[in-house]
Amino acid sequence: MSAGAEAPISDADRPDLRADCGSCFGLCCVALPFAASADFAVDKPAGRPCHNLAADFSCGIHSRLREKGFAGCTVFDCFGAGQKVSRATFEGRDWRTHPGAAADMFAVFPVMRQLHELLWYLTEALTLPAARPVHDELREALRTTERLTRGGADELLALDVAAHRDGVNALLLRTSELARAGVRPRGRGKKKNHRGADLIGARLRGADLRGASLRGACLIAADLTGADLSGADLIGADLRDASLGGADLTGALFLTQAQLNAARGDAATRLPSALARPAHW
Repeated sequence: MSAGAEAPISDADRPDLRADCGSCFGLCCVALPFAASADFAVDKPAGRPCHNLAADFSCGIHSRLREKGFAGCTVFDCFGAGQKVSRATFEGRDWRTHPGAAADMFAVFPVMRQLHELLWYLTEALTLPAARPVHDELREALRTTERLTRGGADELLALDVAAHRDGVNALLLRTSELARAGVRPRGRGKKKNHRGADLIGARLRGADLRGASLRGACLIAADLTGADLSGADLIGADLRDASLGGADLTGALFLTQAQLNAARGDAATRLPSALARPAHW
């Protein structure tokens, strides 16, 4: 590394981007709405506490969420936004003892979650050697996004988070193109472009998807058993109930824990080092 160069950022260096429910006021259990479905056993409007939320802001059925019909709760990931809003933005004032702050706290939470998700992606992008040509821009985007997360409630509520996401997404797309440029499918195959594709229930067992673009693809209940997804871009891909048994996801770009939690895999599924094998696999 040249003198003065910044060291690469590691996912392990960002514990603040991993949910710490013990430091949060149960914001995902209150601020967000539920719709009775295969993911949630009941309807719940935004701003109303889930009936399973305990007085200490813990979940009363945390170890039994799936069997009680709340699989959606096991999939959700706030990327550390919950503790940031609870402990930093609102300085430890909870919505029960400070009801006057509740509405703003619940409105800030989804904004902070989006910003923290971007921080996760930007942090990952800075670990990719192939993306070195855009590392300076990535660092600047990371610093800007960090600064936004430190704003007060009024600043966060006034933020055009969609516009900020668009700017960061353009940079992440360039990162993806650089990172996938060196990934080659087997034989003489060409890299697949399934960006935004409707692949619900698609039969992709054993498919060679190395270096493919699956950005925003809908892969609900797709059969990806034994598929090679190494180096594929999976940002925003919907993997709910997708079969990932024996699939290779090493080096997959912008894959999140929430996406894995929504899918079905097994002990043979190969994962990126920053992510954990879901307990229900």
